[in-house]
Amino acid sequence: MKILQQYLVPLVIGVFCTGFSSYHILAGGESNLSYPAEPSTTSQAAPSPSSASRDFPPTNNPKNLTKNDRNAIALNIYHPDSQCQTLIPEKVTVSAETPITHAVGKVLESSSSSDFDLAGYRVNLDLNKRIVTIDFRLAPNSQRQFVSLSMCEQFALFGSLRKTLLDNPQLKIKDVRFTHQGREIKL
Repeated sequence: MKILQQYLVPLVIGVFCTGFSSYHILAGGESNLSYPAEPSTTSQAAPSPSSASRDFPPTNNPKNLTKNDRNAIALNIYHPDSQCQTLIPEKVTVSAETPITHAVGKVLESSSSSDFDLAGYRVNLDLNKRIVTIDFRLAPNSQRQFVSLSMCEQFALFGSLRKTLLDNPQLKIKDVRFTHQGREIKL
C-alpha cells in the first residue's frame, strides 16, 4: 500500500497539473473566472470526469476536507438505478466555495463509458437568472458523439446533472443547460 501511494500520488498530481495548465488556472486553483462581456456570469473550469476523482480528495468525508474547505455543504447527487428508470440520491459533502462545480464533478465521476470520452467541461453560472450552463468538451479520440448516446446514457448524464443541480435548494439553480464547445446540445 505504501509503494502504491509513493508512486500513485506524484502521478495523480502530475496529471492534475497538466490538465489544469491547459485551462490556464494552475496558479488560481478552481477559482471563479469572470467574462468581461457578461459580468453577471461566473465560470468554473473543471477537469475531465475520469480525472475528477483523482483531482479532489474524497468530499463525502468531512475529515478529508482541507482547512480552506471547512465551510462545506451537504448535497444530494443523483445516479440512475440499474433499470435506468429513476434517479437515486446519494449524500455527499462538497466545498462551499465551489459547490456547483464539485457537484457536477461528482456526478460525472460515475458516468463514464469506454467509447464516449469527455476531455473536460466548464461550468458557467448566470448569477442574475440562476442558470447553469455546462459546456462539455469531447476527447479527440472519442468514438461517439452526444447524439449517439442511448436514452439510458442520456438519462444518466443529463438527467443526473439536471436533477442534482435543481433539487438542491441551497444551490438556488433555476435551470440547467448543456452545450458542446459553446453550441447547445440538442438530443
